[in-house]
Amino acid sequence: MANKRILKKKINLICEALFADCVAVSLYGPEANKGNAEAHLYTIVQMHDHYIKRVSHPEPGITAKAYFKDLRDKFNAQVSDMLDQINI
Repeated sequence: MANKRILKKKINLICEALFADCVAVSLYGPEANKGNAEAHLYTIVQMHDHYIKRVSHPEPGITAKAYFKDLRDKFNAQVSDMLDQINI
């Protein structure tokens, strides 16, 4: 398992990049994407908060290795889904 601090930094960097991409698309993209920008930004902030909390407070009863593997897999899936939504 990676250090929790490093995992939090990576989550922060990825969410910052998603936020910046969403702002860039809303400013310079087609008009169709501008309407959804606020909803996407709110979703990114919620996603960031949710995963930082999950890193800080792991669920009891699950091994650390399995818990953090599941956390990384779900985070990666949600990030790729959000990228698809932003770039549509």
